[in-house]
Amino acid sequence: MNFIKNNLANAITLGNLFSGCVGAVHLILGDYQTTAICIILSLVLDFFDGFVARALKANSNLGTQLDSLADMVSFGFIPGLAMFKMLEPFGNELFGLQLPFEIKYLGFLITLFSCLRLAIFNLDEEQKYYFKGLNTPSNTILVFGLFYAFKETQSFSFLLENAFFLLIFTVISSWILISPIKMIAMKFKSMKLQDNYPKLALLIGSILILAIFKIVGIPMVILYYIFISIIFQKQLK
Repeated sequence: MNFIKNNLANAITLGNLFSGCVGAVHLILGDYQTTAICIILSLVLDFFDGFVARALKANSNLGTQLDSLADMVSFGFIPGLAMFKMLEPFGNELFGLQLPFEIKYLGFLITLFSCLRLAIFNLDEEQKYYFKGLNTPSNTILVFGLFYAFKETQSFSFLLENAFFLLIFTVISSWILISPIKMIAMKFKSMKLQDNYPKLALLIGSILILAIFKIVGIPMVILYYIFISIIFQKQLK
């Protein structure tokens, strides 16, 4: 029983990793809808591995390392791969110039900075009740959400049909992962209403955005999350 108790959370984390691997393969094959399902499953498993570890008092250094390694695939490689796919149609052309390489490979800047963000998070003891920089699951929802919304509804075509805009977005997405901007974390330091205004604003606003815009609202929720976090900077501590 102790073995199960001590390793249940780790098994859930490995499930996250497996889901991320399957999602990446299907994205390479062009089956973005299955990738979307895999990302959702990884998000759920990523939440529950920590919840189970705390509930069973089975937190461990092994679990911490496994969590980051799993996230590197599900929320590091997949968003980089999504940007790779978005940049793929442009080949090696930018502003009418023929570059000596295909610009799609620059999409993996997101993967590199996701790795850096996860390493920084593991070493930073300050990020207990807030995040410093955008967390990798949120960045994945933003990047893949744009790709998914475009594929499903042709939304955000102004962005996805312009290589320069996509490269600018790639740089911003990469930077914000390691930025000093404090981001709301859904961890409650106290149950006082005034201490949780940022979380309430985020929750209510996100629900309204998804209710109004549906699929198109998925990446918009992350933009709203960043906006609300900036507004409430002084309250995040």
